[in-house]
Amino acid sequence: MASDTTPPEATESIELTLTHHGNQVTFSFAQGATIQDLSDKVDNDLSVPPSTQKFLIAKLGLLKPPFKDPSLALSTLTTKKITLMGSTAAEVSSLDAQIAAATAPRRPSPIKAATPARTRDWKKIQDEAQYTFHTLRPLPYLPNSDRSLRFLERLRDDPGIKAAMRTHKFSVPLLTEMDPAMHTTHESRTLGLNRNKGEVIELRLRTDAYDGYRDYKTLRKTLCHELAHNVWGPHDRNFWDLCKKIEKEVERDDWRSGGKAVGNEEYSVGPDEEVHDHGGWEGGEYVLGGGGAEVVTSSAGGQVAAGNLSRRDILARAAEERVKRARAAEEQGRERDGGA
Repeated sequence: MASDTTPPEATESIELTLTHHGNQVTFSFAQGATIQDLSDKVDNDLSVPPSTQKFLIAKLGLLKPPFKDPSLALSTLTTKKITLMGSTAAEVSSLDAQIAAATAPRRPSPIKAATPARTRDWKKIQDEAQYTFHTLRPLPYLPNSDRSLRFLERLRDDPGIKAAMRTHKFSVPLLTEMDPAMHTTHESRTLGLNRNKGEVIELRLRTDAYDGYRDYKTLRKTLCHELAHNVWGPHDRNFWDLCKKIEKEVERDDWRSGGKAVGNEEYSVGPDEEVHDHGGWEGGEYVLGGGGAEVVTSSAGGQVAAGNLSRRDILARAAEERVKRARAAEEQGRERDGGA
């Protein structure tokens, strides 16, 4: 009886595990299998062609066909972490199709008919040049005066405020910041002042700590209150009717908030609530601000002197700004007519 002389190790197989797309795959090979055998197995079983195969092997680095040493024995890799990077033939075909579709020439889209240019409302432009706040002035001796200037600019340029100014033909020479230390008692804090029916409007932009600013909606309602004092001084029924009307107009014409008040509720500072001030303030000559010749730059009104301003200075500067704005509006109108 013949005996089997084949060495037992010759019949033993080699198991090799690798990771592909996050999944572990185990292959069996005969003793003596090489890295080239692994490549052929991956091609047949996983449909990853040699052209896309990349084997990342711990301590050996990145190996890919054609291998520098195709006879590398798999028996030396069984304890090493192996990661297969490569796309299947189906994935490569799908990618090629996407590239072809993306780079294929496309039929030109039909040319849309030109939309007529919207006609500019030149009457509105002229009114906005006249009915506005002609000078904006923060307090230069308080910190962050540039931020105060931005608050004043935002109020001046608010669509609702601009519409109300045109409707009621309000032309205010100076909109300025109120010092939080002024007009303050233990019982109340004045939020705004209107001097001489609209020559100057002061707003308490800051909190009592100087470094914080009040809510914009509160500042805007305060401004509506002060604009009503352009017409009525005391807080009588005539004043409150106009104040409520201005507030409604501002909310309605503020296209940025959709013409709706916060929470879709109407709100007005009425005579039964804490008032913003003590009525329209009337007086003779007055001076605003402290010393110094600091200059603050406004985004729309050029440079605004931030030193002392007397009543005469304020009114003279407002007249100059009105003339400048009116001339600019006229020049725009002439350019429009000339180009028509």
